[in-house]
Amino acid sequence: MKDTGVQYVEISLDGFEKIHDEFRGVPGSWKRAVEGVKNCVEVGLDTCAATTVTHYNLKEIPKLVEFIEKDLHAKRFIAFNFIPVSRGREIVDQDLTPKEREELLDFLYSKLIDDHSKLDTFSTAPQYAVTSCKFANGPVVATHFTNRAAAEMLKGRTKSLTEFIGGCGAGRLYCGIEPNGDVEPCVFVPIKVGNIREQSLVDIWRNSLVLKQIRNRDLFKGCGKCEYKYICGGCRARAYAYFNDLQGPDPGCSINQKYWEEVKCEDEHA
Repeated sequence: MKDTGVQYVEISLDGFEKIHDEFRGVPGSWKRAVEGVKNCVEVGLDTCAATTVTHYNLKEIPKLVEFIEKDLHAKRFIAFNFIPVSRGREIVDQDLTPKEREELLDFLYSKLIDDHSKLDTFSTAPQYAVTSCKFANGPVVATHFTNRAAAEMLKGRTKSLTEFIGGCGAGRLYCGIEPNGDVEPCVFVPIKVGNIREQSLVDIWRNSLVLKQIRNRDLFKGCGKCEYKYICGGCRARAYAYFNDLQGPDPGCSINQKYWEEVKCEDEHA
């Protein structure tokens, strides 16, 4: 991989060995994943360990982050937002509460601004940008694509830059492309907006009505009335998964607590 020009590698660790192997359903997969991280670090690849955080592994995150930094020597840790799509619907009850997600993001950001830590700690949750704004002396984190150096460069330019690139990047900064050429707003939003075998990606990107819908944050339900809508805007994949509405609310945010309570109420009566 190194010789072919690969520069960045992201390997999933869903917790420590017991949790990881149970979650993956493959005994021994944790040891192989750890070995893979070590191998990538050893040859000098920019290596990230990624974890989708749920109630299965939430309590392990602090120790897992320490393990990734001090034992595996990876440069980066990303906490992926859980999105109840595909088989994820089977474990929707394991999603974090808004308070748990907020506490997790606070922890990750405190690690990012810790002068004694060399590990970049990020999250795909767009609320991470809001977390960074709440800390007076830390750098702003526009998206999970930001690295520590870039975050430091954004100091003092929080408003202008985060409103331009901040929050959920689905249909704004990236899209998903399936093996058959189908284009989707995000790998977690299963809506076909075009096919690159039939038209150019540029045409799809510029003209898709679905993508234009995602980009208009003023019309978002719940999130559209939030003061942080331009630096966050909520996760569009979670809005679609929970409410079948790309302009719906992201119920994983403390500001959208009432929508989270509605979701839990529906689950209890299902």
